[in-house]
Amino acid sequence: MLRERFTEALKTAMKDKDQRTVSTVRLMISKLKERDIEARAKGNAAGIGDAEIQQMLLGMIKQRRESIELYEKGGRAELAQQEREEIAVIERFLPQQMDEAAMEAAIKAVIAELGAGSVKDMGRIMAVLKERHSGSMDFSKAGPIAKRLLG
Repeated sequence: MLRERFTEALKTAMKDKDQRTVSTVRLMISKLKERDIEARAKGNAAGIGDAEIQQMLLGMIKQRRESIELYEKGGRAELAQQEREEIAVIERFLPQQMDEAAMEAAIKAVIAELGAGSVKDMGRIMAVLKERHSGSMDFSKAGPIAKRLLG
Protein backbone atom coordinates (compact mmCIF):
# COMPACT_ATOMS: atom_id res chain seq x y z
CA MET A 1 0.00 0.00 0.00
CA LEU A 2 2.84 2.42 0.77
CA ARG A 3 4.37 1.67 -2.63
CA GLU A 4 1.23 2.92 -4.36
CA ARG A 5 1.16 6.01 -2.14
CA PHE A 6 4.75 6.82 -3.19
CA THR A 7 3.81 6.60 -6.87
CA GLU A 8 0.69 8.72 -6.43
CA ALA A 9 2.58 11.32 -4.39
CA LEU A 10 5.25 11.52 -7.07
CA LYS A 11 2.66 12.06 -9.83
CA THR A 12 0.85 14.72 -7.78
CA ALA A 13 4.08 16.53 -6.89
CA MET A 14 5.17 16.54 -10.53
CA LYS A 15 1.83 18.02 -11.60
CA ASP A 16 2.06 20.63 -8.84
CA LYS A 17 5.71 21.35 -9.72
CA ASP A 18 6.68 20.75 -6.08
CA GLN A 19 10.41 20.10 -6.52
CA ARG A 20 11.15 19.27 -2.87
CA THR A 21 8.45 16.57 -2.78
CA VAL A 22 9.47 15.19 -6.18
CA SER A 23 13.12 14.83 -5.18
CA THR A 24 12.31 13.40 -1.73
CA VAL A 25 9.81 10.85 -3.02
CA ARG A 26 12.28 9.81 -5.72
CA LEU A 27 14.87 9.23 -2.98
CA MET A 28 12.34 7.14 -1.05
CA ILE A 29 11.49 5.04 -4.14
CA SER A 30 15.19 4.56 -4.87
CA LYS A 31 15.86 3.41 -1.30
CA LEU A 32 12.85 1.06 -1.52
CA LYS A 33 14.15 -0.51 -4.74
CA GLU A 34 17.52 -0.98 -3.07
CA ARG A 35 15.87 -2.76 -0.12
CA ASP A 36 13.75 -4.90 -2.48
CA ILE A 37 16.88 -6.07 -4.30
CA GLU A 38 18.46 -7.01 -0.96
CA ALA A 39 15.26 -8.89 -0.01
CA ARG A 40 15.23 -10.82 -3.30
CA ALA A 41 18.80 -11.95 -2.64
CA LYS A 42 17.52 -13.43 0.62
CA GLY A 43 14.70 -15.28 -1.15
CA ASN A 44 11.89 -12.76 -0.70
CA ALA A 45 10.71 -12.30 -4.31
CA ALA A 46 7.89 -9.87 -3.40
CA GLY A 47 10.23 -7.33 -1.79
CA ILE A 48 9.80 -5.79 1.64
CA GLY A 49 6.46 -5.22 3.35
CA ASP A 50 4.89 -2.05 4.72
CA ALA A 51 6.31 -2.55 8.22
CA GLU A 52 9.84 -2.71 6.83
CA ILE A 53 9.13 0.28 4.57
CA GLN A 54 8.08 2.25 7.66
CA GLN A 55 11.33 1.30 9.38
CA MET A 56 13.23 2.41 6.28
CA LEU A 57 11.43 5.79 6.37
CA LEU A 58 12.19 6.20 10.07
CA GLY A 59 15.84 5.53 9.28
CA MET A 60 15.77 8.20 6.57
CA ILE A 61 14.30 10.68 9.06
CA LYS A 62 16.95 9.80 11.63
CA GLN A 63 19.70 10.43 9.04
CA ARG A 64 18.22 13.81 8.21
CA ARG A 65 17.98 14.83 11.87
CA GLU A 66 21.67 13.99 12.29
CA SER A 67 22.47 16.03 9.18
CA ILE A 68 20.49 19.00 10.52
CA GLU A 69 22.66 19.04 13.65
CA LEU A 70 25.85 18.97 11.58
CA TYR A 71 24.63 21.66 9.19
CA GLU A 72 23.62 23.93 12.05
CA LYS A 73 27.01 23.48 13.72
CA GLY A 74 28.64 24.32 10.40
CA GLY A 75 26.50 27.42 9.89
CA ARG A 76 24.66 25.98 6.87
CA ALA A 77 21.10 27.04 7.70
CA GLU A 78 19.85 26.60 4.12
CA LEU A 79 20.93 22.94 4.05
CA ALA A 80 19.42 22.34 7.50
CA GLN A 81 16.14 23.81 6.24
CA GLN A 82 16.24 21.53 3.18
CA GLU A 83 16.61 18.51 5.48
CA ARG A 84 13.64 19.70 7.58
CA GLU A 85 11.52 19.97 4.44
CA GLU A 86 12.52 16.43 3.42
CA ILE A 87 11.55 15.16 6.89
CA ALA A 88 8.12 16.78 6.49
CA VAL A 89 7.63 14.96 3.16
CA ILE A 90 8.73 11.59 4.55
CA GLU A 91 6.52 11.94 7.64
CA ARG A 92 3.43 12.15 5.39
CA PHE A 93 3.83 8.42 4.72
CA LEU A 94 4.17 7.36 8.35
CA PRO A 95 1.43 6.78 10.90
CA GLN A 96 0.97 9.53 13.47
CA GLN A 97 3.97 9.46 15.80
CA MET A 98 3.39 9.15 19.53
CA ASP A 99 4.15 12.19 21.62
CA GLU A 100 6.36 11.87 24.68
CA ALA A 101 3.44 11.39 27.10
CA ALA A 102 1.96 8.58 25.00
CA MET A 103 5.38 6.92 24.72
CA GLU A 104 5.88 7.11 28.47
CA ALA A 105 2.43 5.57 29.09
CA ALA A 106 3.12 2.72 26.64
CA ILE A 107 6.55 2.07 28.20
CA LYS A 108 5.07 2.05 31.73
CA ALA A 109 2.45 -0.46 30.61
CA VAL A 110 5.08 -2.78 29.13
CA ILE A 111 7.30 -2.46 32.23
CA ALA A 112 4.34 -3.38 34.46
CA GLU A 113 3.30 -6.24 32.18
CA LEU A 114 6.79 -7.75 32.11
CA GLY A 115 7.47 -7.04 35.77
CA ALA A 116 10.70 -5.34 34.73
CA GLY A 117 12.67 -3.80 37.53
CA SER A 118 16.08 -2.84 36.21
CA VAL A 119 17.99 -1.71 33.18
CA LYS A 120 18.88 -5.37 32.59
CA ASP A 121 15.33 -5.81 31.26
CA MET A 122 15.76 -3.15 28.54
CA GLY A 123 16.13 -5.71 25.75
CA ARG A 124 12.83 -7.40 26.56
CA ILE A 125 11.04 -4.07 26.99
CA MET A 126 12.29 -2.68 23.68
CA ALA A 127 11.43 -5.92 21.85
CA VAL A 128 7.81 -5.75 23.05
CA LEU A 129 7.60 -2.03 22.22
CA LYS A 130 8.92 -2.64 18.69
CA GLU A 131 6.43 -5.45 18.20
CA ARG A 132 3.47 -3.32 19.30
CA HIS A 133 4.39 0.19 18.21
CA SER A 134 6.58 -0.20 15.15
CA GLY A 135 6.15 2.84 12.94
CA SER A 136 4.38 4.97 15.52
CA MET A 137 7.09 5.21 18.19
CA ASP A 138 10.49 6.86 17.87
CA PHE A 139 12.73 4.27 19.52
CA SER A 140 15.67 6.65 19.75
CA LYS A 141 13.53 8.60 22.25
CA ALA A 142 11.87 5.53 23.81
CA GLY A 143 15.16 4.03 25.01
CA PRO A 144 16.13 6.95 27.25
CA ILE A 145 12.56 7.19 28.59
CA ALA A 146 12.59 3.49 29.48
CA LYS A 147 15.97 3.84 31.20
CA ARG A 148 14.71 6.79 33.22
CA LEU A 149 11.60 4.86 34.30
CA LEU A 150 13.64 1.82 35.28
CA GLY A 151 16.37 3.46 37.15
